[in-house]
Amino acid sequence: MADDETQIRELIEEWARAVHAGDLPGVLAQHAADIVMYDVPPPHQGVRGIEAYARTWPGFFRWQASGAAFELTSLDVTAGDTVAYATALLRCGTPDDLAGRPDLRLRLTLGLRKEDGSWVVTHEHHSFADDGGAEDRETSEREVRALHQRWFAATEAKDLDGIMEPVAETVVSYEHERPLEYVGRERVREVCASGLDSSTGTVTWTVPKLAVVVRDDLAVTWGLNRMTAQHPDGTTVVSWSRGTRVFQRAGQGWEMIHQHVSFPFDPDTGRARTDLTPTPAH
Repeated sequence: MADDETQIRELIEEWARAVHAGDLPGVLAQHAADIVMYDVPPPHQGVRGIEAYARTWPGFFRWQASGAAFELTSLDVTAGDTVAYATALLRCGTPDDLAGRPDLRLRLTLGLRKEDGSWVVTHEHHSFADDGGAEDRETSEREVRALHQRWFAATEAKDLDGIMEPVAETVVSYEHERPLEYVGRERVREVCASGLDSSTGTVTWTVPKLAVVVRDDLAVTWGLNRMTAQHPDGTTVVSWSRGTRVFQRAGQGWEMIHQHVSFPFDPDTGRARTDLTPTPAH
């Protein structure tokens, strides 16, 4: 069994290096088509299948690019003839996270099976310890930030279903466009679809300095939205606006129940100013 254990150990170490490098093909390698993952962020029922698993990583890669660590600190492997499992601890956090809590560790459990003589990962379970109180808020904040990263990735991919996934059915949204308010998920979906369709190329959305406050089952985020869009004439337009969003924890995770986006206006003309940029630059 030592040979099997060595193969599995090398597989997991290569996977961790691929995660840290933001190498999606490397992360997906040696993973089963029917993989089930229970991740730290929602959905609580986990993600199922290699395609759903792949969609969870771009947002994490963006967060990790800020300087976060993802390093194995321990790894134990137990292998049978056709099935195996491994347990591991990893340093996973930003420099500030790890400076404030040097013992912070991500727990990882993997289930594997042998297919055609090679080991593949069929199950992953990632978690942080529940310390209660402040730790609950930190976990919730990470979940809300991860939700935004999934939003940004879905926008760039023009994945309308992905954009709408965390939007509540009863959402009330104050959009840039008329009318004054949009009530209900389908109305907001129409606005998002129109925005994606108006561009012939890539549309991106980020909030470079996203602020998040979480208390119990409610969360509020705000920041300046940076939007880029390629127009039919080939030009790329960059615009900045203000955004505030309110979330409520539901059975499937966090849902946006209210959004307010706006441009400042020129008091002399009464017209919206869409040409302003932050000072200092974001």
